[in-house]
Amino acid sequence: MTQAGGGGDGNAPGRLFVVSTPIGNMGDFSFRGVETLRQVSAVYAEDTRHSRHLLDRYALTTPLVAYHEHNEAKLTPRIVERLLGGESVALVSDAGTPLLSDPGARLVQAAIAAGVPVVPVPGASALLSALVVAGLPAEPFTFFGFLPRGGAERAPRLVAVAQSPYTTVLYEAPGRVVDTLSAVAERAGADRPAAVARELTKLYEDVRRGTLAELVAYYAETPPKGEVVIVIAGAPAPVLDESALRERARELRAQGYSVRDTATELAREFDAARNLAYRVARDAE
Repeated sequence: MTQAGGGGDGNAPGRLFVVSTPIGNMGDFSFRGVETLRQVSAVYAEDTRHSRHLLDRYALTTPLVAYHEHNEAKLTPRIVERLLGGESVALVSDAGTPLLSDPGARLVQAAIAAGVPVVPVPGASALLSALVVAGLPAEPFTFFGFLPRGGAERAPRLVAVAQSPYTTVLYEAPGRVVDTLSAVAERAGADRPAAVARELTKLYEDVRRGTLAELVAYYAETPPKGEVVIVIAGAPAPVLDESALRERARELRAQGYSVRDTATELAREFDAARNLAYRVARDAE
């Protein structure tokens, strides 16, 4: 680690450590995470009052500095200056992995632009924890973070969630879970499989699986509390209408298309597999 705890030599830059912290269970904090926070010159935290409990638990006396959306524009150049001076610092969020629906992207980008090494110290992530217990395909997946609460941005984001062929993961405030599930169900269909993971790694951890309609009904009667992650199955692949495929093949062949060109056009128009498109084109002779 570059210049653990103190100032640098003025030549080589320090390192920016992006450190994951527990999302509930303090036992999930890694040995490496503890040692990193012990040795850096400063820890930049979203909420210093929250992060102070973590540092106190491990008897860490490293200075804590608030770094959040309201001061990151002003503070980022100062942090980069420290890094270029040879000091190493750590970035943490209130819980989990920084940058995922948390501040930090501006600092990471500025450090990279300045030639400062950025080092991940992995650990807890509500996103990945929910994904692996949801019982839905874990890959590929898309993470949307918190959806916009309203305005022009919300509707297209809901459509993107509903139409995504991949499993999608959302963060949501407990008081908005029913509204969000209902809004997705209107666009994706009430029978789309989903899961709601609540209070992950904590005492009252709960994962509820079902269709969007079932989850809406449950949480309308039992309002959720705590941190919530929503996982939604991807849109099912459209069912290919082979009768329409064959009709189009006959039209193309009647227009003088070769078997090969007909197959190419069928594959393009219907997103049909090449072997199926070729077989239908050949049979249309």
